[in-house]
Amino acid sequence: MGKFLVGMLVLIAALAGGAMYYLQVYGYYEEVTPDGVGDVQMALAGTEQPQTIPYDDFRAIDAQSSPIRYRACFTTGLDLETAGGLYVPLQDVTPRNAPGWFDCFDAAAIAQALDAGTAQVFLGAKNIRYGVDRVVAITDDGRGYVWHELNECGEKAYDGTVIGEECPPRP
Repeated sequence: MGKFLVGMLVLIAALAGGAMYYLQVYGYYEEVTPDGVGDVQMALAGTEQPQTIPYDDFRAIDAQSSPIRYRACFTTGLDLETAGGLYVPLQDVTPRNAPGWFDCFDAAAIAQALDAGTAQVFLGAKNIRYGVDRVVAITDDGRGYVWHELNECGEKAYDGTVIGEECPPRP
């Protein structure tokens, strides 16, 4: 009887572990249907108003379970020099990992390109969701990547720190 109970516990633990893995890697993500208009936007320098940039080959995933699970890939004819003069550049931003099956978004390769200076990160839009900004990285060969980052208000809100007056009220 003891071997049977231990076997059942091991089986239940294996099924629960497999289910958790599936849900984290595959279950909550959904393909984003591009609208062809506002899929890739970058904030104009001076106003921080999002402006759609030219793009092709857009692919994106998102999940309702977290505001920072958004990832997208695209190509663009916009060069880094032009982008640097028109849009709000960001410093010290590291791309977030994407699920392995979303193969166009390789966070390690994007980070290497940023470190090598062959890519640059720009503000896409502020407060896409409360405390979350959309950022856009463009490489010198015309590839682009989008992901979400917690902004200062988001970091405070999610770690329990008092938000303060400089942040808008939470919805």
